[in-house]
Amino acid sequence: MPKTPAKPQISTRKRPKQARSEVLVNCILEAAIQVLEKEGAARFTTARVAERAGVSVGSIYQYFPNKASILFRLQSDEWKSTGNLLSRILDDTSLSHEVRLRQVVHSFVLSECEEARMRGALADAAPLYRDSPEAVNAKKENEQAFHRFMSTALPELSTQARKIKTDILTRTLSTVGKDFSMEARTKKEIRQFSDAMSDMLCRYLEL
Repeated sequence: MPKTPAKPQISTRKRPKQARSEVLVNCILEAAIQVLEKEGAARFTTARVAERAGVSVGSIYQYFPNKASILFRLQSDEWKSTGNLLSRILDDTSLSHEVRLRQVVHSFVLSECEEARMRGALADAAPLYRDSPEAVNAKKENEQAFHRFMSTALPELSTQARKIKTDILTRTLSTVGKDFSMEARTKKEIRQFSDAMSDMLCRYLEL
């Protein structure tokens, strides 16, 4: 029976400890984003990243063992950035639940549109890290933020009923937002779409 091919290593070799090393890693990641947006995941290589960053391939391998580890780092950073943004909004008790939901919708849709090309390319490489602990934890933390929000927004519902509404909310936001971002959008289009989507979700939750 043939063996299942081993997945490539996706963790970084080491973390930069000095300011100069951190600058180099950031330069590599910025170059990787540019290559990814221009070439897509299929033509993404460490050689192209090195050329764009103006460094040797050996310099990249000090921190990233292969292209998969670069893609994974970009995806991890995106998860953290989006997750932290949405959590801050959802947990801001100084705002009403309706205002928080509207801000979450606007922020998420805008983020999807701004980074659509990179996210599309990262999605092509997703099988490399879809089941990684980082991916599982990112999804779990995002779900927990929405559950915290829903537990205070709809306290009268049973746990199961609230869970279903939360699932519908997050699936709708993710699926519709990503579909909308597949085409280039103006700021006015993004605002109008986000307003309409917010109206729909607020009515659904009766906020």
